[in-house]
Amino acid sequence: MTPTQLRAYSAVVRLGSVKLAAAELGVSESAISLHIGQLRKELGDQLFTRAAVGLAFTPGGLRLASRAAEMLGLQDITVLEVSSAGKGRRLLRVGASALFAEHAAPGLIELFAGRADDLDVELSVRSPSAFEALLMTRSVDIAIGPRPAADASLVCRPVMNFRVVVVTGPDHPLAGVRASAAQLRDQTWLLGPSAVADLGSIPAMLRRLAVPEGHQQIFQSHAAALEEAKRGKGVAPALSFTVAPEVRSGHLVQLPGPYASLETMWHSMTLPDPPTAAAELARFAATPRAIQAMMRGAGVNVGHFRPSVHVTLWS
Repeated sequence: MTPTQLRAYSAVVRLGSVKLAAAELGVSESAISLHIGQLRKELGDQLFTRAAVGLAFTPGGLRLASRAAEMLGLQDITVLEVSSAGKGRRLLRVGASALFAEHAAPGLIELFAGRADDLDVELSVRSPSAFEALLMTRSVDIAIGPRPAADASLVCRPVMNFRVVVVTGPDHPLAGVRASAAQLRDQTWLLGPSAVADLGSIPAMLRRLAVPEGHQQIFQSHAAALEEAKRGKGVAPALSFTVAPEVRSGHLVQLPGPYASLETMWHSMTLPDPPTAAAELARFAATPRAIQAMMRGAGVNVGHFRPSVHVTLWS
């Protein structure tokens, strides 16, 4: 069983087609079929058959799909680690939710990476619902954000309690009003990229209030959404510690009432045997010094934040 065979099979599983897998890998369809045939012969399993709606996988084929992704992930990280080791450096790959990545990660990672001269930290914005798969395939070493209904094999640690509040501009009709759920539901909601995730505090608030999709406007960053809120264009959910200076200055008004706030927490998640740097970050992230760095971090502005898979390297 070779990495080339596993990559061919993994591409077929992901794309549901030998033709598409061949196009992605830049080889012929016959080459993909040859690799699949070799795997079938070696493993004594048909792996999958063609069906009217795509491909139908055998139980063994599904298990191989999971193992192939994990083995290829291990191969990739081994290549990176060997390359980094040859240069005398370590690489830590952090996956984070959009909200954590924009507001808390810069301060945390800057402080953490500054403690070790031989450490590079790569941060990528990921969906919390993908955390478990990313860790299991070793695509990231540690994930930080809202805690998903994760497998018991993952190690979850509390990182930081925080509060989501609803703010608006001083000229907005709801400024200073103890709004009801119905009043909030009827507003235009100005949202950052975290609103489109399945998990997290902001999606939970939107679901709790049953805010219609037609009342939701998604911006490239949470900072951009808050800028619109300052102009009275709608209401925006935000981390209380990030908007406190703007509320004190009067540029934003925090709405009172139980429907306009939500208490929640970020967690870190690792495999039971994480790389040393990931284990160190998981412990460090919950310390008072780290929490202070997350709350005071400068964050990133709209020109530098990317809501999909944005990779930033600290060294």
